[in-house]
Amino acid sequence: MSKNFIIVKNYRSILDVIETEKAIKLIKDFFQLNMAEALSLRRVTAPLFVKAGTGINDDLNGVERPISFRIKNMNNIKAEIVQSLAKWKRLTLANLKINPGEGIYTDMNAVRPDEILDNLHSLYVDQWDWESVISQEERNLEYLKNIVRKIYQVLKKTEHFIYAHYPEIKPILPEEITFIHSEELEKRYPDMSPVEREDAICKECGTVFILGIGASLENGRPHDSRAPDYDDWITPTEKGPGLNGDIIVWYPVLETAFEISSMGIRVDPQTLEKQLEITGTTERKELFFHQKLLNGQLPLSIGGGIGQSRLCMFFLRKAHIGEIQAGLWPEEVIEECQKNNIFLL
Repeated sequence: MSKNFIIVKNYRSILDVIETEKAIKLIKDFFQLNMAEALSLRRVTAPLFVKAGTGINDDLNGVERPISFRIKNMNNIKAEIVQSLAKWKRLTLANLKINPGEGIYTDMNAVRPDEILDNLHSLYVDQWDWESVISQEERNLEYLKNIVRKIYQVLKKTEHFIYAHYPEIKPILPEEITFIHSEELEKRYPDMSPVEREDAICKECGTVFILGIGASLENGRPHDSRAPDYDDWITPTEKGPGLNGDIIVWYPVLETAFEISSMGIRVDPQTLEKQLEITGTTERKELFFHQKLLNGQLPLSIGGGIGQSRLCMFFLRKAHIGEIQAGLWPEEVIEECQKNNIFLL
């Protein structure tokens, strides 16, 4: 069992299984429609798998293994189950000729076999992945923060929507989201680990957007790792390097920080080159996606992912993500959940 697995003492789900299933649909329908309106997004259909060796699939932190298989009817070429759609979305913006100020969103379904399983993490990842075309002038911190605020208002609106349907689920999100750079966070809590810093700032502020995820801090290590070929985490701003970040809320059910979304302004050709050099992955420049970007064939963009099961778990005050999505869990986790009134789907 993961050492991060949290047992909630005297836990009782507010909604039973039948009402939970109804509420999941309410949340998903309401949130995606309002997000699409707020960010001027149109829905598109996403792939479950992509061709291997193109650079389109995301390798996350560089160590996670994608699930792969051979396609008999296509000369046995290798395909991979997606781990995220960060780069596929940008190709789709170009293919659909989406205009600046507009974008796309999709249901992303991924399988991550190397995930460490706990209350918040499963093998199956479901997100609303979104991506919008921006101009060169919009590649700045203020534009990023403006988009974050729009998403946060949709989160607030959804929480009140659920409260109207289930009055026993009281709203807890603060009026405003707090912005803090990872460098500032390190200075505020110098003796804490990144996870402990997130807990401390979220408990204090309720909801935060931690900026600058990926670049090294004063201690020589990043707050958290980011792949070098989608988010821009080196462009300088008045707050520190990086035009990306995470929306994280304080979750009283588990008494922990709870990440809702990872997002950011995407690399342009110059920052891609620099970040590949920093991470020692310059060989990626020969891949299909990276060639398209370096040759100026992809639009400038901003994008991210918002966890669907995570969102439902938060709004319904569940103790385990397995109460929202069906999955596979270690036997000892199943036993512990049964003992503590956690009904896994």
